[in-house]
Amino acid sequence: MVETRRGRPTMNDVAATAGVALKTVSRVVNDEPGVNAATAERVRQAIELLGYRRNDGARVLRRGRTASIGLVIEDVADPFYSGLSRAVEDVALRNGSLVFTGSSGEDPQRERELVLAFCARRVDGLVIVPAGYDHGYLAPELHAGIRAVFADRPTGPALDVDTVLCDNAGGARTGVAHLIAHGHRRIAFLGDNAVIFTAKERLSGYREALDAAGLPYDPSLVSMGPPEQARVTAAMAGMLALDHPPTALFTGNGQTTVAALRALEILSARDPEPNSSRGGGSASASPRGPASPRHSGPASSGPGGQESSREGGWASSREGGWASSRHGGQRLAASLAIVGFDDFQLADLLSPSITVVAQDPIRLGRTAAELLFRRLAGENGPVERIQLPTHLIPRGSGELPPATF
Repeated sequence: MVETRRGRPTMNDVAATAGVALKTVSRVVNDEPGVNAATAERVRQAIELLGYRRNDGARVLRRGRTASIGLVIEDVADPFYSGLSRAVEDVALRNGSLVFTGSSGEDPQRERELVLAFCARRVDGLVIVPAGYDHGYLAPELHAGIRAVFADRPTGPALDVDTVLCDNAGGARTGVAHLIAHGHRRIAFLGDNAVIFTAKERLSGYREALDAAGLPYDPSLVSMGPPEQARVTAAMAGMLALDHPPTALFTGNGQTTVAALRALEILSARDPEPNSSRGGGSASASPRGPASPRHSGPASSGPGGQESSREGGWASSREGGWASSRHGGQRLAASLAIVGFDDFQLADLLSPSITVVAQDPIRLGRTAAELLFRRLAGENGPVERIQLPTHLIPRGSGELPPATF
């Protein structure tokens, strides 16, 4: 009768199977010298036979490190943060560490719980995309020796730690200036929640670009809030119903850009034959107010890779503006020129393709993680605040001339 072993095989099991001393197994497992080739091969065969795995947890704890870091981001499903997360993971693996990742969902309390849970598991360091501004709770952990780098957004005033940001204000300034250079004077801004650092910075860049061009700031052309479809559609409807509606739109992040494009689809479906003209003849038309999305599911990829709703896709009109493949004619709202902050999937496949101000989430994650591991390796010095550049990608939507309503 064959005896069934319970539990994981140990070094003692390997030593007994190979007929060697426990210290010999330890030397082979840890790649230490002092074991002849034939004996080392016999130990490796015993390891393979038994399925032995080294206890890295115990090993790193003996060395005072856990070979792990914690990463707290807003939403692991967001393409921006998935790119950042992958970059952090790549750097960690090169440094022999694993990454524990959690999503805060923009909830400061959840952020705190995740960070302290990672600290309780004795991670060596943290990369944090903060959801709030009160990080006094982290001070005892930093005092105990844990290292932290904040990414995408800075910490609150309670802490002074390494931070890696993108040039949010400068990127927005560039995007809005691009629209101004193409003749636009009424430029709307759709941003994220005003309490979010990046949203505030991008709004500042928008206002700076207007001021530099001698254009007035009009609060009726600005809407700040979560990138939820109903909110964005309502905001767009209100702006387009103004006596002097915008001829261009700057969106504050990729999710808001997608919601704005869907809003144009929704609003245009309610006025299928608008009479706006581009650069000449005037006509007036206004949407009849906000509408609910015409489909409950997510957008799908239509012919040619274009993102479309279930009831109508994106296509280009003969005049060069947005058109609905369902309704045919040029859209009311779709005469807007659009520049979005953040690139997003399929942006280059729409017609016209979407002009964006792109930041690099992979570089952001890599820079933050490399800075963290330099600190873990013993690099001291003053706290660093690194700002990464953005760049404009002209594709067509941001180069459309102003329409006359």
